[in-house]
Amino acid sequence: MTTPQPGTVVAGAVQRRRVVVRGVVQGVGFRPYLYARATGLGLAGHVTNTTEGVVAEVEGAPAAVALFCDRIAADAPPLALVDSVDHREVPAAGGSRFSIEDSLTGGPARTLVSPDVATCADCLTELADPADRRHRHPFITCTHCGPRFTIVTGVPYDRAHTTMARFPMCADCAREYADPTDRRFHAQPVACPDCGPRLQLLVGQPDRTQPAQPATGRDPVAEARRLLSDGAVLAIKGLGGYHLACDAENSAAVSLLRRRKARGDKPFAMMARGIDDIAHLVQLGAEERALLIGAVRPVVLLRRRTDARPGPGTPWPSDAVAPGSPDLGVMLPYTALHHLLLGLPGDPPGPRLLVMTSGNVAGEPIVTDDDEALERLAHLADGWLMHDRPIHVPCDDSVVRVCDGERLIVRRSRGYAPLPLALPHPVPATLATGGDLKNTFCLAEDHRAWLSAHVGDMDDLATQHAFERAEQHVETITGVRPGILATDRHPRYRTGQWALRRADGRPVVRVQHHHAHIAAAMAEHRRDGSRRVIGVAFDGTGYGDDGAVWGGEVMLADYETYHRFAHLAYVPLPGGDATVHRPYRMALAHLYAAGIGPTDDLPCTAACPPDERSVLLRQLERNLNCVPTSSMGRLFDAVSSLAGVCHRAGYEAQAAVELEAAAVGAAADPGPGYGFVLRPAGTADGRQLIMDPSPVVAAVVDDVRAGTAPTLVAARFHAAVASLVLHVCTAAREQYGLHEVALTGGVFANTLLSSLCARTLSENDFTVLRHREVPPNDGGLALGQLMVAARTGAAHTSAAD
Repeated sequence: MTTPQPGTVVAGAVQRRRVVVRGVVQGVGFRPYLYARATGLGLAGHVTNTTEGVVAEVEGAPAAVALFCDRIAADAPPLALVDSVDHREVPAAGGSRFSIEDSLTGGPARTLVSPDVATCADCLTELADPADRRHRHPFITCTHCGPRFTIVTGVPYDRAHTTMARFPMCADCAREYADPTDRRFHAQPVACPDCGPRLQLLVGQPDRTQPAQPATGRDPVAEARRLLSDGAVLAIKGLGGYHLACDAENSAAVSLLRRRKARGDKPFAMMARGIDDIAHLVQLGAEERALLIGAVRPVVLLRRRTDARPGPGTPWPSDAVAPGSPDLGVMLPYTALHHLLLGLPGDPPGPRLLVMTSGNVAGEPIVTDDDEALERLAHLADGWLMHDRPIHVPCDDSVVRVCDGERLIVRRSRGYAPLPLALPHPVPATLATGGDLKNTFCLAEDHRAWLSAHVGDMDDLATQHAFERAEQHVETITGVRPGILATDRHPRYRTGQWALRRADGRPVVRVQHHHAHIAAAMAEHRRDGSRRVIGVAFDGTGYGDDGAVWGGEVMLADYETYHRFAHLAYVPLPGGDATVHRPYRMALAHLYAAGIGPTDDLPCTAACPPDERSVLLRQLERNLNCVPTSSMGRLFDAVSSLAGVCHRAGYEAQAAVELEAAAVGAAADPGPGYGFVLRPAGTADGRQLIMDPSPVVAAVVDDVRAGTAPTLVAARFHAAVASLVLHVCTAAREQYGLHEVALTGGVFANTLLSSLCARTLSENDFTVLRHREVPPNDGGLALGQLMVAARTGAAHTSAAD
């Protein structure tokens, strides 16, 4: 067959078809793609953005029309995600050309907005080219890269519905924007040095009593690099909020930022100029490299190399960047501004590694507003590198790690949100509010679920306001109006209280915390719920049906019901949050539960001040202010302190993180290891098991008293937990004939434990479901909540079978 020449409508019989493409098809070059496809085939017609997606009508020879419709999804632009392509014949309208028309508004929103995308190679080439008019322009972007989600105010995705609407295009940018053959055709954030946005550097005053003043240097980026080199802490406005940055090789600067932010020992993330600047520090496989250089550019948690040594000419981060952590969190530049800060070829020397941590006060949401940044970050930053493009949607950096060669998302935010998740079956319009820690919410309808960007911990009023704004924005861009609300069963969760206040007659479904974790893993793996799975849900805390703090749970679950098949034996949790922050208290509680005296030769006893110890022991003996807990996360805390690894936690899960780090460094184990005891719970139906950690605690004590290295104690404990999981799952299979195991909950962000469990289960013919698309921690909780609520409606019950 002969292919028609571009721009020519073939004479003879004609056909016209209306084509609707749904998915992530706006802001990714889809209209130029269809324009080129149509003109290349000599078709007439038009294409436009609408609230339901991209709509085209093409007219010409039937064979050419068929070629146009064929492989639209398969040949789509790289950033597009096509959900569906529908086309039908419509009456011919005539015409001799194909055009791109203005977007159509009105009707329910059904198109999908793209996440923010790292600066592409073509833009980076222009950025470094002195002959290019966008040379060193910090906001260089095109159809294939740049901000999307964080600047969108409505749909369809047009400049008028973004925060770029305030920047009129210059003549050159307008010409590129209107040229279908140009890379910037209908690139909504298109800009250049002539039409903005623009940077400004403000420098704080030494006494911090006077407002910050504009820097005297003519180039804000060059002056910012100089300040960073001199040890300053800068607040830098990015895509989804402000970062606090300093030279990661400068111990004084890193320690200063740590003190100002009251960071404790929580690791900082770093930004490196390129892979060569961190390859000598960390273990890098193909998967890690792909994550670092891909379009998302998350923070990647990379295992430190044991043979790493400082050398001439190679960057070496300060020990204050990530003290006690087995990993370094690293990302590569994802905006032109980042590339400029770290230096282009030929630039004067400057920092090669930058600490880049969220610009906020501990416990508050990331700062996005410029005036707010000057006020709220005044005691943290020495200067502010800001720009005048508003951020409409806050969006923290995503955090991922690689486990057994596959991605494990720890925090799903920039670069992933607001991409929808495909559901295994259609659901009614539902909003799940998630939990109060690591909050994300989830909005779903039909076969799609939109998990929000990371919101944060809901203790702070500012975070609660951020939750409300984010929820309204997701409703706006998706067009979903939820008729069902889902939330956690905890009576004091702020997310649950919000759901009740906002219900307005809609049913509110309370979902048990660990059932939601398991349902999230099932949904991610497209399980339709027709068959139960063995759900191993290990985390720090979750409200139990009996009012206890659950967290070491093995459940047999589908979307409608769950049966608590096994759980860790209850131990007293003395003092609530105080125990979470002081793992030695949890160690003493486990010693008490195991009938072992807290002698002075144990590290946890020595770590507890004598006055506190006497009060704590009275609490335990009299059961005063002691909530029972089955938490696996708290058991990790206890063993960490028992082994002398970590006694005080300055950030969430610090004791467990450092216990994992110790286990990774252990030598080969010649000993017998540790073992839990499984025993009947004594329940009425006799079908529940207790996983008793007392023998493990006793064995740890014996090893510590015998002088066994903490690394070996840590390794033996991890192996014992993996063995426990295998034995409990085997018991569930023998009794119920189930073969699928979902590993979920925050404890399974521990890649050593996850890998051990998955390997032993797989070797024993189990199918293992692990999280890859949503976090195993509470950041994925909302997905499970909505799946349970959508199936059960307004009445959800815990079943015994």
